[in-house]
Amino acid sequence: MSLDNRVAVITGATGSLGRVVAGKLAQAGVRLALFSLSQHHLDDLANELKLPADLYLTGALNFRNPQAAQKAHALTLDKFGRADILLNFIGGWTGGKPVVDVALDEFDDMLQQHLWTTLHLAQAFIPGFIAQGWGRLAVITSPSAALPPAKSAPYAVAKAAQETLILSLAQELKGSGVTANTLRVNTIDVKHTRLSEPSSANASWTTPEEIAEAILYLCSEAAGVINGARIPLYGSP
Repeated sequence: MSLDNRVAVITGATGSLGRVVAGKLAQAGVRLALFSLSQHHLDDLANELKLPADLYLTGALNFRNPQAAQKAHALTLDKFGRADILLNFIGGWTGGKPVVDVALDEFDDMLQQHLWTTLHLAQAFIPGFIAQGWGRLAVITSPSAALPPAKSAPYAVAKAAQETLILSLAQELKGSGVTANTLRVNTIDVKHTRLSEPSSANASWTTPEEIAEAILYLCSEAAGVINGARIPLYGSP
């Protein structure tokens, strides 16, 4: 699948998923704008990718701050002259407590990681996508957004908010050539345990490589008709 000369912005790029997706996109001919909190980790990723300097940029930015998203946009345009793909992999998990015992700052932290970073990035990049008549936005969400288990309220609330933001945006993007989609993942199986030690407990886990292949398709021309989807990558809708 050729995506030659497209420019992908990946936030949370130095995580396990970001590294795999960055590698797959680079192999497909995509130029990369890679962002995370740590420049040291970004340098390590750049060394792993072994790309010529003109095919990538890196930046250590905190996207809880809306100005960071605007800076990422400016850096990307300055380097490549355009941006085509936005993949937000920022996030984490907070849980393990019943709702009545959860501190307010735990809710705030999850909303900052999942909802606010996505909003800041969308507001920075989507206008340019619309202006050029082509763009792809994708985020990783969870089945917890619709069916939250007990003692996971901060994460589930944040993921539900993130999905609602993307689905609302998708409605606004109809007919523009720009799409916005979510990929629901139960657990990212970094160690490929589902394959090496299969069990009922890990049967719904998804490897980074499987997620990356789905993202590659969503970024393709063929996927231009997919917009506002909540794609289940865990074995069932």
